[in-house]
Amino acid sequence: MSPQKLDRDAQRQAEHLPHAIAARIGSPKSVNYIRDWIYGGIDGAVTTFAILAGIAGANLSADVMLIVGMANLLADGFALAAGDYSATKSEQDDYERLLKQEQYEIREIPHREREEIRQIFISKGFEGDDLERVVEIITANEQRWLKTMLTEEHGLPAEIRSPSIAAFTTFSAFSICGAVPLIPFLISAPNSLFLAGILTASVFFAIGGVKSRWSTSTWYLSGLETLMIGMAAALIAYGIGAGLHT
Repeated sequence: MSPQKLDRDAQRQAEHLPHAIAARIGSPKSVNYIRDWIYGGIDGAVTTFAILAGIAGANLSADVMLIVGMANLLADGFALAAGDYSATKSEQDDYERLLKQEQYEIREIPHREREEIRQIFISKGFEGDDLERVVEIITANEQRWLKTMLTEEHGLPAEIRSPSIAAFTTFSAFSICGAVPLIPFLISAPNSLFLAGILTASVFFAIGGVKSRWSTSTWYLSGLETLMIGMAAALIAYGIGAGLHT
């Protein structure tokens, strides 16, 4: 057995000691915005390069490519971020609505809410004294009772994402990744469109590789998948531009 595997096994065992488990469960839960970054990054790279490819297919000038590409980068990036903000804000508003609803019901009709807790844990296999004990423990604390109702009855996450952070993450990823295809045109590089295609393909592959950290796919398969999706969009845009020009 390799030393690296021994180190990983030792780390896993240390992470599952009682005090380590208690510390991990009791610590504040972090909110993940990787979805917004991946979504914004792919959309930015796809949209910008697809526009450049479409303009090239229509046989328009490099200046037009640069102007339209920059306009897209700002306008579409803001629009995408605004959409992400609104969607995440809707999730937050729904959470607040259900929270107030459950608070009202716990205070006004506690016997019915207690029965809901009982039915929830009956469905999990609790019965007899164990069932009554867990119902008693959960309903003894209003915050614990509320969290249980929100997650178990309504299927809401334990932590709600910030609309502002989600929007900023999406806009940042869109702007950074979407700017990459414009670099050859900004520096007036020879064969700018071809070079933009190489850079954009690299962005797609890199995003897919990073995305694999949160999936069961290997980094290179995830990278190839994202690369094929992005380049397919670019080829479609190029074909439309060429067809309209003809």
